[in-house]
Amino acid sequence: MAPGPSSSFTTTDLRAAVSDLQLLLGARATIATAQREHHSHGESYHAPALPDVVCFPGSTKEVSAILKISERYQIPVIPFGAGTSVEGQVNAIRGGITLDLRQMNNILRISVEDSDATVEAGVTRTQLVKALNNTGLTFFVDPGADATLGGMAGTRASGTTTVRYGTIRENVLALTVVLANGRVIRTGGRARKSAAGYDLTHLFVGSEGTLGVITEVTLRLHPIPEATAVAVCAFGTLRGAVETVIEAIQFGIGLARVEFLDDKQVEAINRYSKLELTVLPTLFFEFHGMNVRDIKDQATMLQSVAAEHSGKEFEWKTSLEDKDKLWKARHDAYHATHALVPGAEVLITDVCVPISQLAECITQTRSDLANVSFPATIVGHVGDGNFHVLCVLDPAHPSQREEASRFSERTVQRALRMSGTCTGEHGIGSGKMKYLRDEHGDALDVMRTIKKALDPDNRMNPGKVVDLA
Repeated sequence: MAPGPSSSFTTTDLRAAVSDLQLLLGARATIATAQREHHSHGESYHAPALPDVVCFPGSTKEVSAILKISERYQIPVIPFGAGTSVEGQVNAIRGGITLDLRQMNNILRISVEDSDATVEAGVTRTQLVKALNNTGLTFFVDPGADATLGGMAGTRASGTTTVRYGTIRENVLALTVVLANGRVIRTGGRARKSAAGYDLTHLFVGSEGTLGVITEVTLRLHPIPEATAVAVCAFGTLRGAVETVIEAIQFGIGLARVEFLDDKQVEAINRYSKLELTVLPTLFFEFHGMNVRDIKDQATMLQSVAAEHSGKEFEWKTSLEDKDKLWKARHDAYHATHALVPGAEVLITDVCVPISQLAECITQTRSDLANVSFPATIVGHVGDGNFHVLCVLDPAHPSQREEASRFSERTVQRALRMSGTCTGEHGIGSGKMKYLRDEHGDALDVMRTIKKALDPDNRMNPGKVVDLA
């Protein structure tokens, strides 16, 4: 057993730490190769990096004890949820202790009266939604993968419903966090607003485990709408589809979801999900309302807007089965694109721009793709200006990886020139650290100051977001 490749701790430190961890957790602290390999990566193209030991704590108290052991021997700590991150957030690039929080999966409290719930960090999104059955409430933040809620908070996740219900940031009320020295703090509260002190809750939301380990999350819940409707509309042009969304938002049409797929993505999901959509730039819509008439009024207005931008007839999905099939196909867009090239790896971009710039940004990106050697699709949560390019790279042509990286950098720089961001929802991890100075300027130095204050030894998920090494 030797420390990770870029670690500063010694083999003696590591052996002593593992001994203490196994005394604390028994078999829930393991150095088994299979477990280390499983926890060496998420769902990204970034090279795997093995932790030295994997721990499965069952409580905040145990997480605190693990962090104290980490401090004693100066061993890095990497939080791990469902392993669905795509920017290398869970890769143990300097070795250390991976904290798999999935055994902390208790729903601690649901308050129907206050429309909130408190859960442990290892509770998954679908687990919470199932627990809310028959309450009249649900949790709408849906990143596609069945991520843990602690991981979603840590990466500031969002998804298809952001246009109406916001990202995880808008839906987190309070946190329990274990700091680098093992100290446990609670941030925020259950009141719907507060002006008391610094907003520590939203400092930790999106910090990707670099400032502390989130162990409990208090979440805002929403009423289940009385009426819903789902529709698909194909467009003659990519720009027409995007401009329809921009005008719909400007007119105040109450969309709950609006997802964009370019013609390449439509073709891919037709093959993968056995659909028969028209192979054109396409929007998926979902409407939520108090009653059917409310939805009909919204849909009529939207159809009028779409018709002015080369939109075809709306294809309504009326049965629950058809609705579920459509949204499952959207969530399977990654897998559908991945299937285009057997054995491929997929590099995913993730930029977000003001919606006034969205049509131009996607159009320029599509033109850029005309000059690359690999197939690619575009899909996005266009209601909030966020879109992804999925670049399908053939391992038989290793030069494509560098070509895709250059394309991804051009995409980021294009978004930044349009007052956008290098990541709308996937986070920074190790993959996008190089863009933070361009995006934030001197504010990056303030982030480093915060990191030094809370993690002076640089043990908390080092090499991610901002680095002190």
